[in-house]
Amino acid sequence: MYGRALQSFRRTLPQLRCGLRAMGKGKGKGGYPWWEHIKPRDGGNNGGGWQNEAPRKASGPLSGLQKKLQELEGRQYPSYKDLMGGGWDIEKRSMSIFFDRVQGDAYAPPSWIRVRVPMSSADFPAAYVSKSRVRNTALCDYVTRVLSDRLRGGGGTDWTQTVQGGGWASSKGGDLQIDTPGQYVIERSSVIATASFIEARLTLALPARGRSIEGYRAADIVGGLCEAVEGALFASALDSDALKRHIEAVEDQDALRSQLNELGLIAFVGNGAVLPRKSGVDDRPMTKKDSSNLVTFQSPPSMEVSITLPHAGTVTGMGICKGVTVIVGGGFHGKSTLLHALQLGIYNKVPGDGREHVCCDASSVKIRAEDGRSVKCTDISPFINNLPFGKATTEFSTGDASGSTSQAANIIEALEVGARTLLVDEDTCATNFMIRDEKMKALVAPDKEPITAFVRKVRPLFEELGVSTVLVVGGSGDFFTVADAVIMMDEYLAKDVTQRAREIGQKSALPADVPFGKVSRRRLQKDGLAAEGKVQCRSLRCIQYGDTEVELSCVEQLVEISQARAIGDALQLLGQSFPVNRPLATVMQELEKQLRADGKPVGEQGLDSLSRREPCPFYVLPRRFELAAAVNRLRTARLMIDGNDADNTAW
Repeated sequence: MYGRALQSFRRTLPQLRCGLRAMGKGKGKGGYPWWEHIKPRDGGNNGGGWQNEAPRKASGPLSGLQKKLQELEGRQYPSYKDLMGGGWDIEKRSMSIFFDRVQGDAYAPPSWIRVRVPMSSADFPAAYVSKSRVRNTALCDYVTRVLSDRLRGGGGTDWTQTVQGGGWASSKGGDLQIDTPGQYVIERSSVIATASFIEARLTLALPARGRSIEGYRAADIVGGLCEAVEGALFASALDSDALKRHIEAVEDQDALRSQLNELGLIAFVGNGAVLPRKSGVDDRPMTKKDSSNLVTFQSPPSMEVSITLPHAGTVTGMGICKGVTVIVGGGFHGKSTLLHALQLGIYNKVPGDGREHVCCDASSVKIRAEDGRSVKCTDISPFINNLPFGKATTEFSTGDASGSTSQAANIIEALEVGARTLLVDEDTCATNFMIRDEKMKALVAPDKEPITAFVRKVRPLFEELGVSTVLVVGGSGDFFTVADAVIMMDEYLAKDVTQRAREIGQKSALPADVPFGKVSRRRLQKDGLAAEGKVQCRSLRCIQYGDTEVELSCVEQLVEISQARAIGDALQLLGQSFPVNRPLATVMQELEKQLRADGKPVGEQGLDSLSRREPCPFYVLPRRFELAAAVNRLRTARLMIDGNDADNTAW
């Protein structure tokens, strides 16, 4: 039986390979939508590789680099290090290849390489490269996507497949990878463009059999890379109209977000936006094919505003004003879907995402409870006082925070580094932190309850500190009395029910008026910041930092694993050379400016400052809020209340 099955598989393998080589709807031109570029015709796995098949061949005459690789055929693996040093000019192709980091053997992490094309040859318009950082980021994002498309089969051969298994002496490695974006257009280190050159940074698992170099195979891979670069890093090879639309769409989103403050808004949701995603593990937009019940967003007439954008013209949608906004509705009617779209409104999206005109205040922070997290010297007294046994809350520390203490710490820590909007979902909050009803007050005397519920603080938070809140609630109407606006989601349709909510709220007593309290500043100490051991990013939500882990599962606004990689190396930078022993807010602001290359020429890559030696191919820019969140969750970090602050407040 197994023999017949194997024979059947071998008969179908050529057809599968033909399907793989015909992939790439974009034809290397960067067409839309991105997720349809590389799809096997039979809908099956993107398998492939070198094992048991003829070598993949790249066309064109051999370059000096390819000849050098062929000369290395059969030599011991460390001989690959001969490739390091200066760049290798690729004859007649106007590009150079640099080997910045060469792996020690075929089982080690892949090598880091760069391909650089002079801008005089790449010929991208200066208006895209040097006019503004947002345009430069959009250009690099587009080129990254096209290069990824070309490597994954858009040019006829999938160069991203590795060889696995087969024993020690069999072929291994050979895959080329670039850090490919998802739905978000964020500054990244995979492609950089300056007035002088455009450069792609990739990883290459240099091929071998056992510890013997496969030089001819490596030469073919380099040839395939050169072909992919010719189809992605030269303006003449790209669809100029698609590139223009991509850049203009991203620029419009940035312009929309920048207008929110002057319009008195903290968020905007455009009419026609597609908020639902395909699934919890697939961030692409839901389509009618996925669900015939798909509902696109439409603003309530009373909340509708129009905003003029540089390229799209006037767009209309729901404006969420500064203050306290409550989102209500039945279960599964779209409350959390709306909030999730808002929390990711801090990022620009790829055209076709459906949320291009969903923008939020750039300093918005998602808040939730986080049982078990570490808290270091945080003043949570605005929310929690009079703990049992006289434990102080003005310099609260614990290695195992409860739901309420962790949520209090998350709010204070976000405010400390400059958050101006808090996004809160009742589903992920500690109930006793949010509200306290009359029956519970009657049973547990106020002097026995150390928590001042968030419902009593959300109003002073805005009136005293100017910090707005968008809050999803489904189980309590206590927030009606403190809300400026109430939105009901009814079968994914938004309705303005503010007036009705106020009428209902008037039947209950208003929460007692209490001041918010101080937001204390803390000083970040150098002790405990440096990792004692290896630093690696296990996933988007966890960084192995020496002997400890930095758990980021509840830092919900991280969207790419390369943001976590950047955060891990940023922690190392703080522990090694970045000036600390200063207020945490100051350190985070200056670190963010360095990573964004603020004040530097457009195109200069601030993320490169995280690399100790060679440029890293897989960084994506994090905000200071996520950087601070990592510091606050690093169990070896040391912070202390800043005694030099005259009024001991961050505001």
